[in-house]
Parts: sequence; structure tokens; C-alpha cells
Amino acid sequence: MKPMSLMHELPAMKILQLSGSNLSSPYHFLRSQKVLAASRQVHKISVQVLEKTAAEETVTSSFASFIHGVRPEHLSEVVRHRSKRMILDSIGVGLVGSTTRVFNIALRYCQLYASNAVSSVYGRKGLKLSPTLAAFTNGIAAHSMDFDDTWHPATHPSGAVLPALLAASQMLPPSSKPDGLDFLLAFNVGIEVQGRLMRFSTEAHNIPKRFHPPSVVGTMGSAAATAKLLSLNVTQCAHALAIAASLAGAPMANAATQAKPLHIGNATRLGLEAALLAARGMEASPLILDDIPGCSGFSAFYGEYQPKPLPLPANSHEFLLEKQDVAFKRFPAHLGMHWIVDAATSARNLLINYSGSFSPSLIRAILLRIPVSKYINRPFPESEHQARHSFQFNACTALLDGEVGLNSFTDGCIHRRELMELLAKVLVEHPEDNLANFDKMYGEVALVLENGDVLTGRCDTFYGHWRKPLSRESLLKKFRSNASHVLPEDKVNSIITTVENLENLPDSSQLASSL
Repeated sequence: MKPMSLMHELPAMKILQLSGSNLSSPYHFLRSQKVLAASRQVHKISVQVLEKTAAEETVTSSFASFIHGVRPEHLSEVVRHRSKRMILDSIGVGLVGSTTRVFNIALRYCQLYASNAVSSVYGRKGLKLSPTLAAFTNGIAAHSMDFDDTWHPATHPSGAVLPALLAASQMLPPSSKPDGLDFLLAFNVGIEVQGRLMRFSTEAHNIPKRFHPPSVVGTMGSAAATAKLLSLNVTQCAHALAIAASLAGAPMANAATQAKPLHIGNATRLGLEAALLAARGMEASPLILDDIPGCSGFSAFYGEYQPKPLPLPANSHEFLLEKQDVAFKRFPAHLGMHWIVDAATSARNLLINYSGSFSPSLIRAILLRIPVSKYINRPFPESEHQARHSFQFNACTALLDGEVGLNSFTDGCIHRRELMELLAKVLVEHPEDNLANFDKMYGEVALVLENGDVLTGRCDTFYGHWRKPLSRESLLKKFRSNASHVLPEDKVNSIITTVENLENLPDSSQLASSL
């Protein structure tokens, strides 16, 4: 597809000729000559606005040009490989997430709206919702256990993008279905936009305090990815980003509650909606990503905001995913817990070697040396979501059981007497060199024994971190374990094969239909 200039009229896009649709449907692309003429006029007005406000290339226009202009050949083998691992892992955590209470609450809500039910729902064969509600529900599933991938600067990139693309792929008419390579490219556009935006502020590099990052950059990434999949023109891509910015943001106070998975669900849903609105002619600020003194755009979400243009790919483009892999979690909890669990497991092994067995009665105190981060410093969590965000809980669970897994967050495990006794022995220190940063932090667990001896376990890089990525065998083991909660073995194997050969899939909606 050849890049279009801003002066070109609206393209004949891939949008929506659903059977049974009517002109009142929010997903039906109006094709009458009268509407096309009006759309052309709106487009010309949009171009005039851009020309007046952006005589030179702006940061926003550079992102729009990148989204529109990037091509499959710009994806290196490394980027393809890593992004397919992300897609497979995200599908797996979404499938197991479809067994959770918060997912079922959201699903029952979405079933109130039955029109345009064309998009599949994780773990519910035969059930379909409207595209935006399917994206919303599947996004919630992806983050319902805090089991989804994490990047640096800190965000959960896949869950905010993949459900929107799955829903959109099923929304398009048979003659316009994107193939697997189109799908893979759109996914990487969504990931790239998130990564670039996160690098506009040094504040974003640390564990967040104000906004939950995927609710901010994830919404933008979803809009960018969907805009690419729907083949929007440059102007529409810019508007999609600007509309998404008005739909973005969720406070960190809702971390460790059932509302936190809504952040991912909303990010992927609202990004999809932003692209659909832009496709129909809705306009928004052409400078949304630029730093305009006295009038915040995207900079409203982050301090120390210093945006940079995103270069249009020429012969090649180095995606951020090429430079830095993502972290895949081995158990369903906040990423910071993975350092402290590995440190606690090491300390446990030291005690077993020291005394011949793990005996809590030998321990006088448990000292955790962790970064300062209020929302994951929870001495006595009372719910599964609080437990997933508690250094203390995860350290003591690892000490007691030798591991942390899906069953660790059930009510029975959370309120065990033995666990409560260990939690009562925990003390916390915040060393100055232990930064609240997923690229620099460490976890340390020191067991102070009754006889005064101290046994210390430390983790600088856990297995699954981008510096120490999961092997293919480990990633497949995690996927099989997650997906098998809702799918038979033959379906699980089929999804693995489909994702690993995604570039060769003639119709990407087949992936969504298999879930």
C-alpha cells in the first residue's frame, strides 16, 4: 500500500460491512455519495487545520506518518520472534483470566448490549460481543490476575493492544480481512507507540505513583494499532491518537483492587473506539503529543515531558522491541514480586541447608530490602488482588511453600495461620541504592534466626526478566498451563502453531475465532 499525502481524500477503508447492519449501527461505514462528499469536506478542513498549526513536522504528525507508513518489511526477525512470544503469552493469560470473578462481572455487564455481536470472547466458545465490548472484556481477562507481560519503562504492553486487534479483525468484511502479517505489523505499531511515549518523560521510568501506565500509553497504543489495521490515512491516524488521549488515564489508587483490570480493558476498548471515531471523521488536536506551554496535551499525564518525533521508516526501522525484550511472569502477581520471591526462595534453601529443613520456628525476623513503592508495600493483604501486590505476602508464601503459583492467591492460602505467623515477623528496609525501577531494582530477604545467625537471599534479575528471558520451553509450558484451564489440548496446540506461523495466516480473524 502506497503512503498517502495529507491532501488525498479519504481512502476506501477496510471498515465494516456486517451482515444485518444498518445505518444506525456505530460499526457500519456509511457509503452513500452524500456522506462521502461530506467526509471529503471534513478531511479538507482537517488538512487546513494541520497546515495552519503545523507548518513544520510536529511530533504528532511524525507519529501519524509512522503509523500509516510503516510496512511489514520493517519488522526484523528479532522483532517478529519477540512479538509472537508476546501474543502467545497474552492469549494464555487471557484464557486463564477468563476463569476469574472480575472477568465474569465484566462479561455479564457486556452481555447487556447484544447488537453487532461479531467478536469472540476469551474462553467462551460460541459467545460473541460487539467489537468494542469484546476488546474490553478480553482486556480485563488479560490483566485479571496481573499475569501479563511488563516492559520498561513500566507498562503492560500486550494486553492493551491485542484484544483490540482480535476484535477488529473479526469486525471487517470478508473482502477486507487483514492477513497474519498485517496483524503482526499492527501489533508492533501498538507496542512501538507505547514504548516511544514512555520515553518522553523520566518520570515514566520508575514504578508509577499517579497514573497506571497502560491506562495512558496503552490507550494510545491500541488506537495506533487499530488505525494501522484499518488502513487509516495520515490525518485520521493523528486524530485517532488525539481522541485516544482524551479517553486515557486511571489512578494508581485502584491498584490491588478489582478495578485495576478495568484499566487494561478500557485501554484496548477506548483505543479501538478512538480509531473508529477518527475513521468516521471525528477531529481532535493535531498537536496532542507536542509540548505546548500553557496548554497540556499528552504531557498532562507526565512531568518532565520532552517529546521527540518518530522517524518515518526508510529502508529500515529499528523497533524498540529489537533493543529490549519484555518480561514474562512465571506466576500471577505484580512484577516487583518476582524479585522478592526469587530472593525468598534462595533464603529458604539456605535455611534448609543450614538446619536440614525449613522450620518457621527457627526464624526470629524476616527482613525485606525493597524499593519504596507504597501500593505494593502491604503487610497484611486481605484479598487476592492485595496479595498480588504485596512484597510481604509473596516473600512469606515463597518461604513457606518454596514457590508462588495460581493457587497461592486463593482465600484458603491467603489466610493460613502459618502464613500469618510469618507475616508478623516481617520488617522492611528501603536501601538508597534499591530504586523503584524495573530495570535497576533488586530484592533481598534476610532471615534473622533465633540464635542470631543471618541467612540472606538476593535477586538482581529474576528468570523471565528482559535481561533473562524465558526459554521457548518455559514460555510454552506457561501457555499450555494457562490455556488448558479452558481449552482442550488439540485447541491449545493449534493456537501455538497459528501464532508461531502468524505471518503465513491468510485471514487473521481465524486466530480470534480459535479462542
